[in-house]
Amino acid sequence: MNKTIALAILAALAGPIGNAHAQSAQPAISQVAQPAPASQDPLGPLKHVHAGVLDVAYAELGPADGPVVILLHGWPYDIHSYDDVAPALAAKGYRVLVPYARGYGQTRFLSADTMRNAEPAALGQDVIDFMDALHIRRAVFGGFDWGARSADIVAALWPERVKALVSVSGYLIGSQEAGKNPLPPEAEYQWWYQYYFATERGRLGYEKNHHDFAKLIWRNASPKWNFDDATYERSAQAFENPDHVAITVHNYRWRLNLANGEAKYDGLEKRLAQAPKISVPTITLEGDANGAPHPQPAAYAGQFTGKYQFRLITGGIGHNLPEEAPEAFTRALIDADHL
Repeated sequence: MNKTIALAILAALAGPIGNAHAQSAQPAISQVAQPAPASQDPLGPLKHVHAGVLDVAYAELGPADGPVVILLHGWPYDIHSYDDVAPALAAKGYRVLVPYARGYGQTRFLSADTMRNAEPAALGQDVIDFMDALHIRRAVFGGFDWGARSADIVAALWPERVKALVSVSGYLIGSQEAGKNPLPPEAEYQWWYQYYFATERGRLGYEKNHHDFAKLIWRNASPKWNFDDATYERSAQAFENPDHVAITVHNYRWRLNLANGEAKYDGLEKRLAQAPKISVPTITLEGDANGAPHPQPAAYAGQFTGKYQFRLITGGIGHNLPEEAPEAFTRALIDADHL
């Protein structure tokens, strides 16, 4: 689906958006636009902002004074999972921000001395730092995979910053302590890459073969999505980030308590280990053909204590739900904003 079709979808989306949580359009920091590729990237030229320990590259669409939506991608994906969602939301009057996570695309660490840390609290803090740098007080959040986890973390620890939440596969907050508990054999089998990354062979293998490795993950996680090579290659460019391998490997090793995080995040991780409830209005989504490891909706419904809905998206929809079912994801964000 191209941008024109995405805009046409909006005719079926009911109701105008409000401006109760519109944000200031002009942060007091420097932003550098990058030239758009010759292929006319549907997300337009990137902007950059210094936020926390990062120089964050991000796409921005829609009116500068519109209510803010922040869309977070997962592994091994990138901001192009939102190629149809972001323009559709922008056409409805939202200011849409789609940042590259640490280790992806043009996002870079500001210092060579900063630990290449991918523990969940660090990724969650990155989002808060990004909002602060752009003077954004509050936003609607949407995410999947790592992005859903980061959005969940922000909603749980900083609920005053979140107007509403759309989270694919629901509640994804975990801890090293929880990670010590073994899963049934079939579930453990689904996490094969986590154990691969736990070894030096796995790190070297991902460093050497991350292009084909990530493509295999796409196929397994979305077995009924017939994406073409151009679609994959557009996202695969983001994995050439010099920190991508280190960030990926650290994330999965941290989960198994095989790698340490940073002391400055210990307080946040202790809070996350208590499985904090999420009180903001939330819609969780699941695809009917998600081939990636994911919890069952009934297992996490009780973690959402505010206005809450679950939606199963049918039609062979896999793990990359925003790109595979952009209409459903867009609809969920608009509906969550009005719960």
